[in-house]
Amino acid sequence: MLAALAVLVVLGVLGAWALNRASDSTDQLTRHSSPALITAVQLDGALVGQETGVRGYALTGSTDFLQPYTQGRSDAAADTERLRALLAGDGPALADLDALLARIATWQQDVAEPVAASPAGAPVPIATTRAEAGKAEFDAVRAASSTLRTRLEASRGHAASDLADAEAFSHWVFGTIGATLLLLSGAVFVGLRGITLPLDVLSRDVRRVAAGDFEHPVGGRTGPADLVQLAAHVEGMRRRLAEQLTLAERTRERLDEQAADLRRSNTELEQFAYVASHDLQEPLRKVASFCQLLQRRYAAQLDDRANQYIGFAVDGANRMQTLINDLLAFSRVGRLHRQYVPVDLDEVFAATRDALAIPVAETGAQITADPLPTLPGDATQLGMLLQNLLSNALKFRSPDRSPRIDVTARRTGAHWELAFTDNGIGIDPEFAERIFVIFQRLHTREEYPGNGIGLAMCKKITEFHGGTIRVDTVHTGGTRVVLTLAAEAAQPAAPEAEDAPQENTPQEAATDGPDRGGLPRSRPAAPVGTSG
Repeated sequence: MLAALAVLVVLGVLGAWALNRASDSTDQLTRHSSPALITAVQLDGALVGQETGVRGYALTGSTDFLQPYTQGRSDAAADTERLRALLAGDGPALADLDALLARIATWQQDVAEPVAASPAGAPVPIATTRAEAGKAEFDAVRAASSTLRTRLEASRGHAASDLADAEAFSHWVFGTIGATLLLLSGAVFVGLRGITLPLDVLSRDVRRVAAGDFEHPVGGRTGPADLVQLAAHVEGMRRRLAEQLTLAERTRERLDEQAADLRRSNTELEQFAYVASHDLQEPLRKVASFCQLLQRRYAAQLDDRANQYIGFAVDGANRMQTLINDLLAFSRVGRLHRQYVPVDLDEVFAATRDALAIPVAETGAQITADPLPTLPGDATQLGMLLQNLLSNALKFRSPDRSPRIDVTARRTGAHWELAFTDNGIGIDPEFAERIFVIFQRLHTREEYPGNGIGLAMCKKITEFHGGTIRVDTVHTGGTRVVLTLAAEAAQPAAPEAEDAPQENTPQEAATDGPDRGGLPRSRPAAPVGTSG
């Protein structure tokens, strides 16, 4: 093996030398010899053009024949400069070029320039007197040019011969390398035969497992020790994968069972919502109606205590219906209205302010708002969100000053941040999280009516729209509620079909309050969405 490696190294060195030689020969041929010969031929053509132009002018006196002469001199000068650059380092060729240039200068001085300088319009007399001398001098120019071309052709032929020799040597070297590699490949094939058969068995077993037969054992117990060890590792991996797949299948089955249980639970909750919106409110209406009927029919026989008890019963029925409607609205967030559409919050805010026109006028509230964005979402739920927040600000106002509510909006990355700032009674920092929990109240119903659902519903709506809601605990002099809403959101999944029709939509439950059930009330209802 070491001998074969040494042979390959020697052959590789020879191959590199052969490639370098071929590259040098190619460079000499393509960048020097061939361009020099081509330029010499072009120079000869430029000289012929000069001689033709001078001769035509001498015979006719027409200035049109001077143009080839002038162009030929310009081309000859350019070709001469290029030849000098290409022949740099080649002394004999440069000597031939200098001899040619000397002949050209003599011919131009004795013949070409005097003829070209003669007046136009008639044959040039000097051309006739110097015809023989001019012909002899130009023949000398052609001879010098021929000598230069002959030398350049010989140089190009030598370069081409060197290139052919280099290519032949390269072919021999690389052919030898190929034959050596072929012999080594045969030796390696024979040596690896004892490995390929066990490897084929291992590969076949692995393909069978990869096709899905995870119970098929992998690998044999024959062959090199490393291959046997590899087969053992693959077999161990197969066993662990089979165990994990079994565990994953059992987990999937349990998840399917849990999903089925959740679907059944959701169906039961929807049935409960249906019962709550219909059947549970019917007894409440009966209790309130018969209590009021009893009060009207036996008013003369009832004392103040009895009338007070009847008022308590009617008020309790009203609160129960309000609680039922609020719970229905809370449960329907994200379940009924789930189609995202562009919602102009400016329009929603204007509609909400119009809906609260009466409490705003009664309290003398001032409400200002920045230009609000258009966001993807559910218009009904966003309307509930704004109405609950504005109603809370009006409800929990300070007794010694008129309410003032400022709504600001700014873009923060992928979300819009909306802040509702009021000058009301404020919220202690220790209760900043508690107020967003359903049924959590910070005041008694006698102080501030409500069921403690409003802010919990706000949190649920905000999270459904990809945002958050919090109380700014640093703000003083009132309450500042900050919420974020996603500027762009993915379309939510289509809502599941409900098993029973619902009487009230969430917006109706949030805005209509106790009046939706038709119960009489002993006092005004609380503002919608209060957190308590």
